[in-house]
Amino acid sequence: MYPIKSGACLCGAVQFEVEGDFDAFFLCHCQYCQKDTGSAHAANLFSATATLRWLSGLDKVNTFTLPSTRHQKSFCTVCGSALPTLQEQGNLLVVPAGSLNQAIDIRPTAHLFLASKASWEHDLQQVTMYSHLPE
Repeated sequence: MYPIKSGACLCGAVQFEVEGDFDAFFLCHCQYCQKDTGSAHAANLFSATATLRWLSGLDKVNTFTLPSTRHQKSFCTVCGSALPTLQEQGNLLVVPAGSLNQAIDIRPTAHLFLASKASWEHDLQQVTMYSHLPE
């Protein structure tokens, strides 16, 4: 029996399950992932064998493919949250790590496209850390 992970968008309109194992967990720092996450990198899980099942809200899922690239992103049309997408003619499942409802046991496999990482993304361990929003 394969493990089943549940996931959802921020507003809860889209719910899904992933059955199977993840092969890799990449932190991608390319310029496209920076733009579509609004952050330093995307954090995506990859699987060539896991299956995706939409539980609700499939009609609220939109997929954008950046012309002339392989860059693709699925998202909730209500809240904009990143959602899983099937790529490479359905042979590769890509799941945004933050879209899952529970902790995962796989650690990041690698950082990708470090040559284009954000200029401010260095020495972050020296930045003040809070366990919640400071007052």
